[in-house]
Amino acid sequence: MDYDFYPFPPEREIVVDAGYLGTGRHIIYALVELDVTRARELLRAASEAEGRVLSFTAFLAASVAGAIASHARVQAYRDWRGRLVVYHDVDVVVMVEPEPGAVAVPRIIRAANRKTVPEISDEIRSFQGQPHVKTRGGGLSAFAPHVPRFVRLGFFRLLKWNPHWFKRLSGTVIITSVGMFGRGGGWGLGFLPLHTLGVLVGGITSKPAVHEGEIVIREFLNLTVSFDHDIVDGAPAARFVRSLADLVEGAAALEPIQIQQSSEAP
Repeated sequence: MDYDFYPFPPEREIVVDAGYLGTGRHIIYALVELDVTRARELLRAASEAEGRVLSFTAFLAASVAGAIASHARVQAYRDWRGRLVVYHDVDVVVMVEPEPGAVAVPRIIRAANRKTVPEISDEIRSFQGQPHVKTRGGGLSAFAPHVPRFVRLGFFRLLKWNPHWFKRLSGTVIITSVGMFGRGGGWGLGFLPLHTLGVLVGGITSKPAVHEGEIVIREFLNLTVSFDHDIVDGAPAARFVRSLADLVEGAAALEPIQIQQSSEAP
């Protein structure tokens, strides 16, 4: 035979459900290009000083959480009584690929707005280093393949109307990445099944730009920020994106590391 058979990964049942739930939602997108030259330089320096590689995803998670802390309504959720529930802490979901070709597993960074980049990086690395967690994928992934689809979809709909359950099981904002799998820049448009706010990380590319009055080569990151327009209007979304851009380009999340290193220097 000139083809092979492979079993359909049970974990992908949730991905299929997510795609179904994502259709028909009123999503608005912001395609953003950010200068991350300074951030990547500081991250490399901090990694060298710390004696471990700090995750760029951790830096982005800290930056997203910091921006949300100033614009909390972008992660609001509507409950069954029609009220908007706005959480103070930011629980960031990052998708971790256990191994090449495996279905990505969500990892929730609780209260990311109150954690440092090294702390978030350690959480991500710790999760990547637990093979028994990788294969299970968490409670939802464990039971989902064993129940009919209409039961799963009904559960997701109940979850949507109970923000407290949703936060506990799915966090408050999600970050996914496609840039790590290719070269160069570029945006991606993903689906947003249940979260009010999602950030899709595209590629990083180097190109000429005007910096401090000179034309130099800078590194730019492409981000796609998705909002549920039923919850978030365009103006608050734009203000959030502006704050996120300032935090990322200014590498604000790395300032505590710089201060600590400066105080420890002889």
